[in-house]
Amino acid sequence: MLKLFKNLSKKEYLYVFISIFFIVIQVILDLKLPDYMEKITTLVQTAGASKEILIQGLYMLGCAFGSLLTSIIVSYLATYIASKFGEINRKIIYRKILNFSMEEVKDFSVSSLITRTTNDVGQVQMLISFGLQALIKAPIMAVFAITKIAGKNMQFSMLTFIAVILLLILITIIIFTVIPRFKIVQKLTDNLNRITRENLTGIRVVRAFNATSYQEEKFNEANNKLTNTQLFNQRVMGIMNPFMSLMMSSLTLGIYIVGAILINEASLLSKLNIFSDMVVFSSYAIQVIMSFMMLVMIFLIYPRASVSAKRILEVLETKNKIQDGVKTKGKEVGVVEFKNVSFKYPDANEYMIKDVSFTAKKGEMVAFIGGTGSGKSTLINLIPRFYDVTEGSILVDGIDVRDYKLTSLHEKIGYVPQKAVMFRGTVKENVSYGESSKKISDEDIKKAIEISQADDFVSKMSDGISSFIARGGTNVSGGQKQRLSIARAISRNPEIYIFDDTFSALDNETDLRLRKALKKYTKEATTLIVASRVGTIMNASKIIVLENGEVVGMGTHQELLKNCEVYREIALSQLEEEELK
Repeated sequence: MLKLFKNLSKKEYLYVFISIFFIVIQVILDLKLPDYMEKITTLVQTAGASKEILIQGLYMLGCAFGSLLTSIIVSYLATYIASKFGEINRKIIYRKILNFSMEEVKDFSVSSLITRTTNDVGQVQMLISFGLQALIKAPIMAVFAITKIAGKNMQFSMLTFIAVILLLILITIIIFTVIPRFKIVQKLTDNLNRITRENLTGIRVVRAFNATSYQEEKFNEANNKLTNTQLFNQRVMGIMNPFMSLMMSSLTLGIYIVGAILINEASLLSKLNIFSDMVVFSSYAIQVIMSFMMLVMIFLIYPRASVSAKRILEVLETKNKIQDGVKTKGKEVGVVEFKNVSFKYPDANEYMIKDVSFTAKKGEMVAFIGGTGSGKSTLINLIPRFYDVTEGSILVDGIDVRDYKLTSLHEKIGYVPQKAVMFRGTVKENVSYGESSKKISDEDIKKAIEISQADDFVSKMSDGISSFIARGGTNVSGGQKQRLSIARAISRNPEIYIFDDTFSALDNETDLRLRKALKKYTKEATTLIVASRVGTIMNASKIIVLENGEVVGMGTHQELLKNCEVYREIALSQLEEEELK
């Protein structure tokens, strides 16, 4: 857990030391109260002057007010430090996650990463907020209080010692009972988040298939497991408060009973001293128990915070599989070359891509087609390094993609994913998305929208390019999202365009208009298209046919119709013989 505190700045560390200073002051003031109480007790029993009693009372009042003031200062500083800890570490975790490859994201799961960024950070934050006060105050108070009462009375000391031993036994039992279950709680929280996210993301499918009850059962099962585990933990920890109250009351009662016996058996001269010791001892003994009570609270919070800290460190200490290169420029422009590329997903036994080689030159349109699961999308996702090749190499502008700085590599590429992704914001913010957004003018955005054939619906929106787009693009259709996604790539004016089955949601007429506009606009760029429709790629410079991850045909449309049976079967399943010619 200490590794997480390295992220705090010098200012937060300064506040920690200031907090410790005020905590020490607070403890000293608290421990002075019984001393003044002893003096007042003595003055009352010896018929001391009222003025002296009043003065001692004012001293007590001053100590109590000073303790209150220092407590407020420490609480403010502890809250500030805890809040800054949460802010800084959430930022670091989020930045780390953004740099994860698909493999790391898959290993942790999205729901778990969300829990670690929010819930787990919150657990550690709560420990800091409370622990900074209690963890420092409790030992100091306990040591000072024990020093004060040491040697005063053996019988009172034995009662306090027994109470402390009983507390330690209970704490030990609780810790060993609860800690293992805190790990389970965090995993169950991950699972609950996963089911909730899955249900909300696929709400249309859930409703369309009347699966609401089925999803509710899944949620209830996960929710009940989490609730039952939490209830067990809370019930075990719930024993502490009544036990602590019982212990404090019993200790006070025990001290007074023993004190009464000692006073009854003592000589007249000793009675006053024993009574004063009893009053002071009961105050200090309660402070000792209070110190242990604060430590108990820490022990109750710490196990879960410790589990959360380990889960956070798992994310922060995970080594990225995709390492950044150093090169920013290539030897050529707009050239993509695959050299004997083979790839298999992590933990998979079989290769998804097998010994693929081809070259796409500047100005060419290279298309990929094949059956479902043939490896088309996997192939082109290797170019922006969502995964790294298992064997062989991919060159962009004559440089291996693994040697590029990722930002430089991505700057060369205009990527349009298979599933169009829209972010909450305006049309303008979605089209000019990314670090290069400042370089993209409104004219560039409008031109990109026009080329992508999105102008017909954007122009009808109330505020044009300033119109609002909901998260996930829920207020626009699938085809409209795809066109805006294409406009996003066009607005960057990249060297290389990658279209991952991007035209599937478009009707034939829009598809045709879009391809004509793209061909004219991207004639100086390299275009890589994954397609499921032959009509989309008939005019490509080169078509690569994939089957089970292997290249089974490569050439123009007409060449493949003659030489590649797989391509011919796909083409005839979609178009008539005359249309193909």
